[in-house]
Amino acid sequence: MKEFSKKYLEILETEFKGLNLTRITDPDEFYNKQVLDSLLPLENSDIFLNALKEKGLLVDVGFGGGFPLLPIAYKYPNIRCLGIDSRRKKVDAVRRIGEMFHMEHLSVLHKRLEEVYFDKGAVVTFKAVGKIADLLTKIRTDQELYVFFYKGPNYSELEQFDSVLKDWELVEEKSINIPGTEGRILLGFKKKGNVSPYLEKSLVKLSSLL
Repeated sequence: MKEFSKKYLEILETEFKGLNLTRITDPDEFYNKQVLDSLLPLENSDIFLNALKEKGLLVDVGFGGGFPLLPIAYKYPNIRCLGIDSRRKKVDAVRRIGEMFHMEHLSVLHKRLEEVYFDKGAVVTFKAVGKIADLLTKIRTDQELYVFFYKGPNYSELEQFDSVLKDWELVEEKSINIPGTEGRILLGFKKKGNVSPYLEKSLVKLSSLL
């Protein structure tokens, strides 16, 4: 993964320098705070890893500069990976980076979460994007979904999610040690029942985006 990290940073600092896809320019810091921070929460959680292998589909929402989407896609070429982001320039950049790494199992789309109906079981990830309660209430599905949030160590001081526990079960809350950082808290949720059992006409089916 260090060679991947080195090449990734070189691409961000050359071809896409003007887009500010990362503020980190030191190779070791980039490896720790972007690549390891994307992978270690997954690899230190049996629930996360087993769910991803079972579903075979990762949907990363709000991936920004490509995290955790691209490190996971690179490390797990047998997992179908889909990125959704509302910022077109970043979508175009991450699509191009994926092509540079020959990731044929990767797709990225210019969409908002609330525009998609999850008609297919998947593992959904959010890294440094919004609040847990706000994002979970935007998910429309009649399928079994696992949703994992990458949060900072002080997340509990900033947000509460008790209001969504009638629909979502908290299945993972784990502290992850990331070298060179303050660490990461991984929070995982599993859908209890039909969060939205009907398909609104304005929504796009996830299966049609793959």
